[in-house]
Amino acid sequence: METHTQGERHARRDGTQDGRERHLSYVTLPGPAQGAGGKRMSRPWPCPGRVFGLLGKARTGVEAEVHGSVPSLVEVMRGKSATLNCTALGTHDHFALEWFLADRSGARHRLASAELQGSELQVRMHDSRGRSPPYQLDSQGRLVLADAQVGDERDYVCVVQAGAADTAEATTQLRVFAKPEATEVSPNKGILSVMDDSAQEIATCNSPNGNPAPQITWYRNGQLLEVPLEVNSEGYMTTRTVREASGLLSLTSTLYLRLRKADRDASFHCSVRHRLPAGRQGRLDSPVFRLTLHYPTEHVQFWVGSPATTEGWVREGDSVQLFCRGDGSPSPEYTFFRLQAEQEDVLKTDLQGNLTLEGVQRAQSGTYGCRVEDYDAAEDAELSQTLELRVAYLDPLELSTGEELLVFLNSSAAVNCSVQGLPTPALRWTKDSIPLGDGPTLSLSKITFDSAGTYLCEASMPRVPLLSRTRSFKLLVQGRPEVRPEETQPQGEGSWREGDEVRLICFARGYPEPKLSWSQLGGSPAEPAPGGQGWVSSSLTLKVTSALSRDGVSCEASNAHGNARHVFHFGAVAPQTAQAGVAVMAVAVSVGLLLLVVAAFYCMRRKGRSGCCQRGEKGAPPPGEPELSHSGSERPEQTGLLMRGASGGARRSSGGFADEC
Repeated sequence: METHTQGERHARRDGTQDGRERHLSYVTLPGPAQGAGGKRMSRPWPCPGRVFGLLGKARTGVEAEVHGSVPSLVEVMRGKSATLNCTALGTHDHFALEWFLADRSGARHRLASAELQGSELQVRMHDSRGRSPPYQLDSQGRLVLADAQVGDERDYVCVVQAGAADTAEATTQLRVFAKPEATEVSPNKGILSVMDDSAQEIATCNSPNGNPAPQITWYRNGQLLEVPLEVNSEGYMTTRTVREASGLLSLTSTLYLRLRKADRDASFHCSVRHRLPAGRQGRLDSPVFRLTLHYPTEHVQFWVGSPATTEGWVREGDSVQLFCRGDGSPSPEYTFFRLQAEQEDVLKTDLQGNLTLEGVQRAQSGTYGCRVEDYDAAEDAELSQTLELRVAYLDPLELSTGEELLVFLNSSAAVNCSVQGLPTPALRWTKDSIPLGDGPTLSLSKITFDSAGTYLCEASMPRVPLLSRTRSFKLLVQGRPEVRPEETQPQGEGSWREGDEVRLICFARGYPEPKLSWSQLGGSPAEPAPGGQGWVSSSLTLKVTSALSRDGVSCEASNAHGNARHVFHFGAVAPQTAQAGVAVMAVAVSVGLLLLVVAAFYCMRRKGRSGCCQRGEKGAPPPGEPELSHSGSERPEQTGLLMRGASGGARRSSGGFADEC
């Protein structure tokens, strides 16, 4: 058998790191090697995944070499199909290949074979070793593993034979990756004491069903914990790997740490890093968890939970809450007390640290304290605190006068306002929301009717908001009434005319309230005027006449202290032009009607006469009747009419004038 030694063979290798095919080209040097018995030998390529070859004697006596291409490593995700390639390089009229499964003991089991006959590759399956689905060989001689599982991680050997005795072989390693299931973490549910001087179990992290085995790391507040695998008092971790019946691997890691008080708010979690094909990595994080720690009290805080001011004052009658908090865990027992004459008067003991004083009164002002009962605390720890509870109060106001103060016009008055409260209240006087001055005394001088009204004394505490009181009195000013008219329109001389309607309004004020009366009938009853200030008003509606222009209209206000009067004047009153025109027209119509009646009477007297209103022969005037002469400008009709009126009876007897119309 001929073999190739390193001295007889030079090789140039070209490959990759991801398990893909790596092809090698070789130059064969002379120097046959014989095996025992003078037989030619074949040997597998020392490194899997490369081009492999074998020299053999051809029938012509010339040496020929068989080459094949097999990837050294194939990576696949669990459940996917894996294809193992074995290709004879070059041109061959006939060759055969076989696939073997090499078990861990080194034994080989033939899985499939193929033989090139002509241009077709004849495929034959031998033994699937109970695999489901079974192995398959495609038309190119590649071994196909459908639904790859972790159990398929073996060495697969491809043997190529060209001729009766010339063979070559190479091995492919199959690696199956499985992504682990969701990371599970089980924190310690107990109470862990920071007073323990050794590392305590914190949590256990589990990464089930992965391949290959993943790596577990621990984090505190997002920062990687560098803990060793060796046991020590500060912290370490342990790991355990279990192969499941499916062939998958489950990894468990337990973290141990010596805890400090700063870990009371710390968050922990574990992270699993697993490998994927082509050198990639994946990461699966667990949920975040926190620990319940036991640590002694070091500091105590005590404060008023509902103060009325930043200075700690509370209002009398309010409900007040006192809060006490220690920084130990679990929550210690709290004792509330009040200091009176250097003695502690215990008020309440509880685990919440809350004390409520319902409807607090001024007598409850004083020193209150809180004490934490923690027997694990250090001897120098300050476990008790006190505070001053200050209750603000304000008593009702008192005035030096009653609800009403009666004074005379042009006099003076002073009113005092007194109050009791803590802290010291401030006093202020107002009238109709207008400030008058600060202080307890209100002084009024030269009092007028405008001084009348309601005065308010207000007590407040700038240091305690919403705590205030008020007290008021009404000032009544006695005196002779004061009258104020409302001017009438128009006001110019001669602007009023006969019959114009006017509404007069008269205002008056005084105390007692004055009565209003008019010099003319029809005045309205007095009623409060808009705008207040003690004014009352009355109105009178009438028509303007010459008599009113001459005498005027008076309004009088009177009370027990006297009276006051105002006279409304209208000046000259012009006659109404519209009424004069009506009178002239009436006279003209009357005259016209009288003339019509006279004419009608004349015609009735002349009715029935022949030749009336016709020109005829004139007769001689009767004897004794004077003859009338007519001027040239007078019409005959007019002349005849006058004549008829002078001698009516004679004309009737003599037959009349020829022209009487």
